[in-house]
Amino acid sequence: MKILSAQQLAEADQITIEKNKVTSNDLMERIAQLIFERIHQRLQGSPVPIKIFCGIGKNGGDGLALARHMIQHGYHVTTYVTNCSKKRAPEFLFHYDKIKEVSKDWPVLLSCKEDLPEIHPQDIIVDAIFGTGINRPIDGWMADLVKHLNKTPAFKIAIDMPSGLYANTPQPADSAIIQAQHTFSFETPKLSFFLPDTGKYAGTFEVIQIGLDAEFMMKETPLAQIITPVIARSMYKPREKFSHKGDYGHVLTMAGSKGKVGAAMLTASAALNMGTGKVTAYLPQDANVILQSALPEVMTLTGKGEDYITDFEHDLKDVTLCVGPGLSTGDDVKHAFAKALSQQSKPVVIDADGLNILSANKKYWKMVTNNSILTPHDRELEQLVGKWENEYERLEKAQKLSIEKDVIIVLKGAHTIIVSGKSMYINDTGNPGMATAGSGDVLAGVIAGLLAQHYDPLTATTFGVFIHGTAGDIASQTYAHEGLKASIISNFIGAAILELFRPEPQQPQQPPQQVPNK
Repeated sequence: MKILSAQQLAEADQITIEKNKVTSNDLMERIAQLIFERIHQRLQGSPVPIKIFCGIGKNGGDGLALARHMIQHGYHVTTYVTNCSKKRAPEFLFHYDKIKEVSKDWPVLLSCKEDLPEIHPQDIIVDAIFGTGINRPIDGWMADLVKHLNKTPAFKIAIDMPSGLYANTPQPADSAIIQAQHTFSFETPKLSFFLPDTGKYAGTFEVIQIGLDAEFMMKETPLAQIITPVIARSMYKPREKFSHKGDYGHVLTMAGSKGKVGAAMLTASAALNMGTGKVTAYLPQDANVILQSALPEVMTLTGKGEDYITDFEHDLKDVTLCVGPGLSTGDDVKHAFAKALSQQSKPVVIDADGLNILSANKKYWKMVTNNSILTPHDRELEQLVGKWENEYERLEKAQKLSIEKDVIIVLKGAHTIIVSGKSMYINDTGNPGMATAGSGDVLAGVIAGLLAQHYDPLTATTFGVFIHGTAGDIASQTYAHEGLKASIISNFIGAAILELFRPEPQQPQQPPQQVPNK
């Protein structure tokens, strides 16, 4: 699924109107009907008070049209208009006039000076004040209204965007923004929904296909793309019946040090769980017995160092290197890391201390093969690219590094973002329980396992991130968020692959409507 900018979506609106010979009012009527159907499906005529706040632009027109549908179906609706200017959009005026067709109670005009309207905890608030067109912070009385609505425990629904939130550009940290619990987003989600500083305002979101011009939507270059289950399913490579372990690659993990042998175990185990034919762990000497006792399926090689990997010597052929988890960063370790990189001709997965070494020793960059995959958390990313002012600058810096070094960067988070040059891919699987020690080591092993199985680097990364998140989602159904451990996530990788091919649950059929006698 594509994520387009506010400008692209505005252009899509205009092209749809021109090509399909529909009016803007027709499109808004369609939007209101679709949103009403989803709200009605949940409320089923509940008498709960609904308070719809409308601006005087197109978003307000959407709110007015929605209010009319809800009034027609017997809902207890109070409509408010933020009447702060005489510059009303024609679409707003059109739907404002149509309210009188279904109700004697006209919308309450808020002059933007009087006391703020009373809200009760049991109310449902619908926010249709500002949409994607907003380009400056909400201020004055309008900001007071937003803060007033946010203070109430009433459930808040946003139409297209929470008012005050920008779709895809930075905004001041103290901006007045509606804190929605649920957002109905038109045609595509917005980039701001997936970033930690701004995504919290959208709550859960639901994309409503409003029928924008398909040709335009297809040809537009997106800001980013969401990895959907359909896309992930298309990436999967089924196994041939007459195959053997040699067909599924060999991962060599270079990980672990005194007190951090667990990182090596998690990485190697995840590579195995992802289906790698063979996994060898390159370890300090004192880690050998620990790992072989815990993971009998994993082969081991040891360097000269007892507590740390201080050298890198092996005679393995055609391996995929995953380096960094729990590695440490001492001088001897750095030299071993550099030697390991210098011997690689295929893309490498670099995580954790591997990234710390790389950021502190810029000369090692020349040894990093093209299309290698870096998996930093934010502190490691900051060491690689420097500090950023906001999440958009973070993405820009990651893109710049990806282009300069010809690498793929995995920005780990609630919505992990994969950066490959100018392209970005957003993952929508995973949960807060995965914020646990070792989860990143598992991800590194998963991606390395897919690389070893001849997935191209970008596919290995996007598919690996999706499967990793899905494994955490399935595991959380048994262990809850608090009970998740990295090793548990790893053990649910197989279940995550099965989930790709599980049939969609069928919707219960509605009973047939009775035909009245004529």
